[in-house]
Amino acid sequence: MSPELILDLARAKGVRIATAESCTAGLIAARLTEVSGSSDVFDRGFVTYSNQAKREMLWVQEKTLKAHGAVSEQVAYEMAENALFRSGVALAVSVTGIAGPGGSEFKPEGRVCFGLASNLRDVHTETVEFGAIGRSKVRAATVDHALALLYAALRQM
Repeated sequence: MSPELILDLARAKGVRIATAESCTAGLIAARLTEVSGSSDVFDRGFVTYSNQAKREMLWVQEKTLKAHGAVSEQVAYEMAENALFRSGVALAVSVTGIAGPGGSEFKPEGRVCFGLASNLRDVHTETVEFGAIGRSKVRAATVDHALALLYAALRQM
């Protein structure tokens, strides 16, 4: 999905966007802000690579991290919901995953959990298994999927 299309649609609807990123470490925000004039739509990005950053910056609960792990829909939910709340925007996307190399039997390489929160008080989560395609490819696929989620959400707003 083209960042230009996302920004144009958000601009037309008067929607501001925030990102909350773990495994992509700011790549979604970077893609959106590569476009000149994006500052009228893109508000901020939270890069919360560590669990401590997730707790401090996005108020992800310690009990959520302990019960489900950082790579979980529950954490993606809290990241998106609190990015929305902390920034006051209308739409926030979050990502947390295992880009690789590595992973485990229970959380394999290429697993990414997404969260999408809107000011309509709706939070959607999903998990995508990109597979062990390599760190760079997992991160790129994650950015593309997050942008597609933003675009789909904007179309419904």
